[in-house]
Amino acid sequence: VLLTGNALPQDITCLAADRMLIFASYDNILHAFARNKEVVHTYKGHKARIHLLQPFGDHVVSVDVDNILIVWDIQSEEEYLQVEFDKATFAISAILHPSTYLNKILLGSEQGSLQLWNIRSNKLLYSFPGWHLAITTLEQAPAVDVVAVGLVSGHIIIHNIKFDETLMKFQQDWGPITAISFRTDGHPVMASGSPIGHIALWDLEEKKLICQMQDAHSTAIAGMSFVPGEPLLITNGADNAIRVWIFDGPGGVGRVLRSRMGHSAPPTKIRYHGQNGEQILSAGQDGTLQSFSTVHEKFNKSLGRGSINKKKSKKKGLKLDTMALPPITVFASEVAHQSDWDSIIACHQGYITCTTWNYQKNCMGAHKLRPEEFSKHKPIDIYATAVDITSCGNFAVIGLSTGQVDVYNMQSGIHRGSYGKERAHEGAIRGVAVDGLNQLIITAGSEGLIKFWKFKTKRLVYSTELSSSPSGILLHRDSGILGVAFDDFSISVLDTETRKIVRTFSGHHGRINDMTFSPDGRWLITSSMDCTIKTWDLPSGCLIDCFLVDAAAVSLAMSPTGDFLASTHVDDLGIYLWSNRSLYSLVSLRPLPADYEPSMVTLPSTCPVQDVDVTGDEETCDKMIEYVSPEQLGEQLVTLSSLPESRWKNLLSLDVIKKKNKPREPPKVPKSAPFFIPTVPGLIPRYIAPQEENDTQSKVVNLGVLAQKSDFYMRLEEALSTNEYTAPLNLLKSLGPSSIEIELRSLAPEGGGSMEVMLSFLKMIGMMLNKKYNFELSQAYLALFLKVTL
Repeated sequence: VLLTGNALPQDITCLAADRMLIFASYDNILHAFARNKEVVHTYKGHKARIHLLQPFGDHVVSVDVDNILIVWDIQSEEEYLQVEFDKATFAISAILHPSTYLNKILLGSEQGSLQLWNIRSNKLLYSFPGWHLAITTLEQAPAVDVVAVGLVSGHIIIHNIKFDETLMKFQQDWGPITAISFRTDGHPVMASGSPIGHIALWDLEEKKLICQMQDAHSTAIAGMSFVPGEPLLITNGADNAIRVWIFDGPGGVGRVLRSRMGHSAPPTKIRYHGQNGEQILSAGQDGTLQSFSTVHEKFNKSLGRGSINKKKSKKKGLKLDTMALPPITVFASEVAHQSDWDSIIACHQGYITCTTWNYQKNCMGAHKLRPEEFSKHKPIDIYATAVDITSCGNFAVIGLSTGQVDVYNMQSGIHRGSYGKERAHEGAIRGVAVDGLNQLIITAGSEGLIKFWKFKTKRLVYSTELSSSPSGILLHRDSGILGVAFDDFSISVLDTETRKIVRTFSGHHGRINDMTFSPDGRWLITSSMDCTIKTWDLPSGCLIDCFLVDAAAVSLAMSPTGDFLASTHVDDLGIYLWSNRSLYSLVSLRPLPADYEPSMVTLPSTCPVQDVDVTGDEETCDKMIEYVSPEQLGEQLVTLSSLPESRWKNLLSLDVIKKKNKPREPPKVPKSAPFFIPTVPGLIPRYIAPQEENDTQSKVVNLGVLAQKSDFYMRLEEALSTNEYTAPLNLLKSLGPSSIEIELRSLAPEGGGSMEVMLSFLKMIGMMLNKKYNFELSQAYLALFLKVTL
C-alpha cells in the first residue's frame, strides 16, 4: 500500500479514476480525491444512490439508481447537464466513453439496447437495438470503434459501433459477465469475469476459449484490468482480496504474482503470535486462519481454511467443498518448537475435533485431535469449547461441552490423559489455562467451579466456587493472575498462588466478549456487547479508562510489547490498532468517577488525521498533576534513602580499597633535559655526566591548611544549640565515601575536633534511628564512626 485516502463516512459504492483524480461515491454524494488522499471536490445533487461513474475529460458522469444522469464540471463542482431516463424503456446499467469519440458516451441498459449521446449538445446520436438481454458491462477494445458488451446471459459481444456490426460472439457458462478486460502487450486475448469467481481467457484471432482460471476468487469477480503493455492482470472480488496474475507460462494460464487479502467475513478471534508484537493471528467467520503483520503488509499470510480431508477438498474446489470445517471459535499458539512441529491449536464452532496448524508452513497441521471414543463416529451436541497450549509448545489442552478435559501431544497427536475420574466438571468447560511452568492447569466449568489440577499427575489440588457461572477465563502467565468473566457481566481477578479472588469489577451492561492483560499485568482490558472498552487498574482496583465504539468489540489482544491494542468488531472485516498513549505522553491514571459518561470514539483509520485539540473539553479535575513522593510514607515504616549503594556500602572497606589501589612505586618525575647539552672541553667531545639533584623539599605535609573547620563540623556545632540535624545530614549525604571518612576523622580531638562535636554527631544518628528514615545510612555512618574513633 503506497497511500491510503481519508475515510468516507459510509461504504464506498462506486469508484473511478482519471489521470489526476480518483472519484468515489457513497449513497448520493460524490467525492474527488487528489494525490490519493485528500478530498478536493464534493458533488451533491443526486437524490438516490450513485451506482455508475465515468470520468470524461474536464467532466465526470454519474448515474444513480433512479436513472438520472448528471454531468459535473470537475473544477467548479456544478452540474453541466442532467438527463432523466425512463426506467421502463431504458434503465442504465453500464456506461463507457468510446476511444477517440469526442464529447460522446455510450450507455447500456437493462432492456438490452444501447444509446450513443453527445454530452456537449445533449443529443442522442444513435440507438443500437441490442440483443434483448440486459447489459452488465461495457469495455473499450484496443481497436478503435470496437466495444465489448457483456450480457446477463453470459454472452460477450464484440461490436463495431461505427457500423453497428457484430464482429464476434462468445458464450460463458458461469452466469452474467461481471467484468471484461483486453490484453495490450501484443497478444489478442480478452479476459472475462463471472459471479462465481472464475475467469475465462479468450483468443480473439482464433475466436475460441484459451483456458479457464477457476476459483481465482472465492466470490464474484468485481473488477479486472490488464496493465497496459504488460502481461499482468489485476483482479478483485467480494472476498476482500486483490490479486495480480502474470501470464508467462505455456498454455496462456496465469499464475498469482502478488496478492493482498483479508477475511471475507468478520473475524471472531485475534491473538498476538510471539513476543515481538509483530504478528496477529486472526480467525474469521469465513473459516480461514490468517496472520497479519503490524510492520508491513508484505508479511501478511494466510494459513488457509480448515478441512476434514484436504485432498478431497482440492478435487472438489471451493464451491462444492463439503469437507470444509466450521469457523474457528477459539485458538491458542506458541512460538516454542514452531519450526519443529505444529504450534497452533484451534477448536471449531459446534465441532468436537480440534485442528492443529503449522505457522511456518502456512497450512493446517497433520493432527486432528478428538477423544478416542469418538474416533469412528461424530457425536451429537458434543463439541470442543476451550483450548490452550503449554508455553513449551509440547502439549495441547482441550475442554469439551461435556465437562471433559484432555491433554494431547502436539508433536505426535497422541492422547496423554484426562482430568477427573470421568470428567473434570459437571457442566460445559468455559475455559482452560496452563501456567508458565507446566505445574498447574486451571479449568472453569459452567456449573460455577474453578478447579486447579496438577498438570503431570492430573490430581485435583483445589476447587473454588464462584458467585456466578463463568463465561471465560484468561491467565497472565508471568504474574499468575487469572481473569474470570461471568455471565452476570462482572469480572473477577483470582491470584493463582493464594487461590483467592483479589479484585472484582462491575460496570458492563452486556455480555463480556473478550479480555486481555497488559504485558506487566497491571491492566485488564475488557470488551462487552454494550459497545464499551474498559481498562481496569489491578493494583488500585479502579476503572481508569472507558470509551464507546460504534460496533461492539468481539475480540481484544494487547501487544506483548505494550504499544498496541488490537480489536475486531461486529460486522467489520478489519483489525483495528489502538496506540498506548502512556508510552509517549503523560496520561492521567486516576480512577474515573462513578457517574462517568464514556465518549464515542471513532475507529482507528489508516490515514493521517488532523490533531484535535481536546484541552477545552477536559475538566479541571482531569489535569495532570505531577506526583512527588514524600521522603517517608509513614512514621512507623522504616524508610531507606534513595542514594546509590556506592555512596555508603563500602565505607567500612575504604582502607582495603585504598590498599588495592595503591601504586607499587611512586611516580617518577621525568628529568628535564637542557636545551644545550654541556660538553667537556678537549679534542674528543664528551658530554658532562648528569649530576644528582639534591631534593631539599620536605616530605612532611603541613597540617596548617587542615586546621580550619569544615562546613559539616560547623553545622554540627550549630545543631548542639538548635537541635536541628537536617542540614548536617543533607551535607553528609552529598559527599563521597572518601570525603565522609575525612569528615568523621576530623571530629575526634586528635584530628582537630572536640568531644562536644562527636556527641552532636551521635545525636544526629539517634535522630535518624528514631525517625526511621535513611536507615541504611545511619547504620553505615555509625559503623564508620566507631571504626575511626575506637
